[in-house]
Amino acid sequence: MSSYLTTCEKAARAAGEVLNHWRGKFSVREKGRADLVTDADLAAQKAIAEILLADFPDFDFLGEESQASERPPADSPFCWIVDPLDGTTNYVHGLPNYSVSIALAEAGTVIAGVVYDPVFDRCFKAEKGQGAYLNDEKIEVSAAQSLDEALIASSFAASVQPGSKEIDDFIKILTQSQGIRRLGSAALNLAYVASGCLDGYMAFSNKAWDVAAGVILVQEAGGTVQGYGNRPFDLNAPKIVATGTPQLQEALQAQLGDI
Repeated sequence: MSSYLTTCEKAARAAGEVLNHWRGKFSVREKGRADLVTDADLAAQKAIAEILLADFPDFDFLGEESQASERPPADSPFCWIVDPLDGTTNYVHGLPNYSVSIALAEAGTVIAGVVYDPVFDRCFKAEKGQGAYLNDEKIEVSAAQSLDEALIASSFAASVQPGSKEIDDFIKILTQSQGIRRLGSAALNLAYVASGCLDGYMAFSNKAWDVAAGVILVQEAGGTVQGYGNRPFDLNAPKIVATGTPQLQEALQAQLGDI
């Protein structure tokens, strides 16, 4: 394991300890309708930044709770991309499906990432060319090839509106797949695709910090990641379709269509 991934995991676990400490003790504010931020988010990001920037002080840092932009700097050789609490609404309600997500991008391409589940102490991790792991066990994507045998997850924007493409797509896949889930943490959805318990994930309204670590998990576990309309995945505009197999990617893309 490289020093990059070691630092990722150390920072993610430290943030997980912060989240566990704050559970049930925090105040909640709204960033927008149904878009919550807690004292725990802010404390967890502070813990992450201290560790990442102590080990790699020259790297850029893009965090959800302090961003000046939603995109990594275009001219950045290395940039940490951080969501200190992915699944804040779940966390606020005591629903144990949230995570810490940390990725490292080199010239815009993610080369290492960790998604940490602090409730069950599950650390999903990957680095380019080295495979994907859950704690110390190697993981692989599922072999599902058709929608009727696939369990798919989806995410919506915090301010999703009736009649939006996200809702239309959700209903369409609901009627054609084995099942569809909205679990509330994009990073964990991608980790579950990487480990094979979900067969696919689709989302129209994510930000880079939601999916950066999950993308490399899926890729290193043998899966496929694209943008909508069979476009190459773009971290700067992360409309994402991730699947275990190319066949399922093709089937899912055929139903979702272009944007």
